[in-house]
Amino acid sequence: MPFPGGVLKRLLVGRALRSDRLGETLLPKRIALPVFASDALSSVAYAPDEIFLTLSAAGLAAYAFSWKIAIAVGVVMMTVVASYRQTVRAYPNGGGDYEVATANLGATAGLVVASALMVDYVLTVAVSISSGADYAASAIPFLKGHTVALAVGLVVALMAMNLRGIRESGTAFAIPTYAFMAGVLGMAAVGFFRAAFGHLPDAETAHLAVNPTSEFPHGITGILGAFLVLKAFSSGSAALTGVEAISNGVPNFREPKSKNAATTLLLLGVIALTMMFSIIVLARLTEVRRFAARQDPIISQLAKAVFSGFSPGFYFVTAATGVILVMAANTAFNGFPVLGSILAKHGYLPRQLHTRGDRLAFSNGIMLLAGFAVLLIIVFDAQTTRLIQLYIVGVFVSFTASQIGMVRHWNRHLPTTTDPAERRRMLRSRAINAFGATLTGVVLFVVLITKFLAGAWISVAAMAVIFLTMRGIRGHYDAVARELFADLDAEAALPARVHAIVLLSKLHKPALRALAYARATRPSVLEAVTVDVDPEETAALEREWERRNLPVPLKVLASPYREITRPIVEYLQSIRRSSPRDVITVFIPEYIVGRWWEQLLHNQSALRLKGRLLFTPGVMVVSVPYQLASSERLKAQIDQDQRRWWQVAAASGATSATGPDGGTPTRPTHVPAEPPHAGPRS
Repeated sequence: MPFPGGVLKRLLVGRALRSDRLGETLLPKRIALPVFASDALSSVAYAPDEIFLTLSAAGLAAYAFSWKIAIAVGVVMMTVVASYRQTVRAYPNGGGDYEVATANLGATAGLVVASALMVDYVLTVAVSISSGADYAASAIPFLKGHTVALAVGLVVALMAMNLRGIRESGTAFAIPTYAFMAGVLGMAAVGFFRAAFGHLPDAETAHLAVNPTSEFPHGITGILGAFLVLKAFSSGSAALTGVEAISNGVPNFREPKSKNAATTLLLLGVIALTMMFSIIVLARLTEVRRFAARQDPIISQLAKAVFSGFSPGFYFVTAATGVILVMAANTAFNGFPVLGSILAKHGYLPRQLHTRGDRLAFSNGIMLLAGFAVLLIIVFDAQTTRLIQLYIVGVFVSFTASQIGMVRHWNRHLPTTTDPAERRRMLRSRAINAFGATLTGVVLFVVLITKFLAGAWISVAAMAVIFLTMRGIRGHYDAVARELFADLDAEAALPARVHAIVLLSKLHKPALRALAYARATRPSVLEAVTVDVDPEETAALEREWERRNLPVPLKVLASPYREITRPIVEYLQSIRRSSPRDVITVFIPEYIVGRWWEQLLHNQSALRLKGRLLFTPGVMVVSVPYQLASSERLKAQIDQDQRRWWQVAAASGATSATGPDGGTPTRPTHVPAEPPHAGPRS
C-alpha cells in the first residue's frame, strides 16, 4: 500500500503551526547573523578567487594589485553597511530596497529594484551552491565530474530545510556558519604566526608560471590594463552580495527589530572584511597561483599550506567552506520568499506567493526560487566562473536605487523636523546615504561595462522580462477588480426563472439520485435531457421512462455525428436566447470510484462538458456524486493511512498538537479525495 503523501509531508516538513505562533519564529542576533549574513560571509570563499583569476590574464605581476582591489572592495562594503544601517532604522517593516524605492522614487523604480533583487536571489543560490560543489569535489575526489548532480541535490535539500520554517533552518545553519568563521580566522591566525617566524610554506601552485595572455603582453599597462583591474574589482565586489537581505528581513528579528538588524549589519561588515583581507594577504605570502578554473580554490590551497603536517586542519577548513557556501544560499531562501510575498500583496505576483505554509514560511516562494536555481545550475553546468559573470548586477541596481531613495526620504522629513538632535542625525544619515548612492552607482557602471558582454546582459534581460511580467500581472488584477467591483447601489439581480436540466444516458441509480436532487431544489422548469448517440439505447431509455411514469419530461437531442458536448451546449444556448433572464442549472451524475484504473474505464464526457459550460454565461453546473462499491476500498485505505500516521506520530511525539492534516488531534473522519469524473454515459 502506498505511503500516504500527507504523512511523508509531515515527516519532511514537520507538523503545522498555528498562525498565532508566528512570534516564536523570530530570530535573536546570534541566529539572525548566520541566517541573513551567510551569503556575504561566504563570498570571501570565491571573491578572492575571481580577483586572482581575472588578474592572471596580465601575468604574475598583476597579482600585486590584489590587495589594492581588496581595499577598494572593503571601502564599498563598509559604505554599503553604513548606508543600510540607516535604511533598517527608517524602514523596519521589511521590503528593504523595494519598499524604499517605491516609497521615495515611485512604483516603477520599485519594480525595477524588485526585478533586480529577484534575479540576484536566484543567482545567489546558483553561485553559492555551485561553488560549494566545487569545494566538495576538491576534497572528495570521486565527486569530480558530478558537480551538477551534487549541486541540484543540495538545492533540493536546502529547499526542504527552509520549508520547515526560518527558525529551524536558522538554528541548523548557525553551527556551520560559525565553524566557517572559526576555520578561516583560525587559519589566518596560524598562517600569520608561521609567517612571522619564517615557517610558512609556499602553496602547492607557487612553482607554476602565470604567463600573460595575448591581450596583455606587457602586463597591466594602458587602457586595457586599467579595464582588467576594473573587471577584477567588479568580480571581487561579489563580496557585497547578501548585505541587502538583512534590510529585507527586519520583520524576522526579535524586538527591538531595527536595532538588532543594524547591529547584525555591523557584525557582518567587520567579520567579512577581516576574513577577505586575511585570505588575500595569506595568498600573497604563500604565492598562490590561481589562473584556471580547474585548479583548487584559494582557501583549499591556503589550508594545505598553513596546516601542512596537520591534515585535520585542512579538512576542517575545506569542509566548513564547502558547507557555508551551501548555507549561503539560505540568505536567498529567506529574502526571495519575503520579497515575493510583499509583491504578491501589492498585486505584482500571483497571490499564492503571499500565503504562508504549514510551518509559517512562504512555501510557494521557496519552491519557486529552488526551481529557477536548479534551472540555472543545469544550463551553466554548475560552473561558478560562468555564473558569476551574471552576478552582482542586480544587487548594485538595488543598492543604488535604495540609497537614492533614502536621500529623498531624508529630504522629505528634514523640513518638518524641529528637534536639533534629530535634525543632526538626519543630516548625518543623508550624507552617508548620498555617499553610498554615489559609490554604488560608480560600481554599477563599472560592473556593467566590464561584465555586460561576458554574461551580465543575461541578467539585464531577465530583469526586463520579470519587470514586464509583474506589470502584466498587476494589470490583470486591476482589470479583474474593476470588472468585479460592486458599488453601493449594486444588487444581485434575481433571475426570472431557474431552468433545471438533468443530463443522463441511462435510468440507473445515479440518474435517479440526480433527478431527485434536482426536484428537491424546486426549479421553475425541470427536464431530463439525453443525447441520441445510440438509437437502441435511446429507445430503451424512453421505454423505461414511460414505464416508471416519472413526473419529469424527457428531451432527446439528436446527434448525427455522435457528439455529446456540442448538442447540449447548442440546446442551452437556445434556451438562453429565448429567455436571457433565466438561469440554467445543469445537474450531472458522477461516479466515485476507488481505483485509478477504474477512472480510465469510464468516459470523461462530463469533464469535457463542464469545461465547456464554465465559459457559458448564465449556466450553473452541479455535480451529483454516486459512490460505487470500490470507493469503500478507498475510504478504508484512507482510514488505514490515518491510523498509520497516528502510530508514527505517537512514536515521534507529534500527536500533542496536530493531526496529519495540521488540525486538532482528534481522530479524523473520512475526507473523500477529489472525485474522479465520469460522463453521462458510463
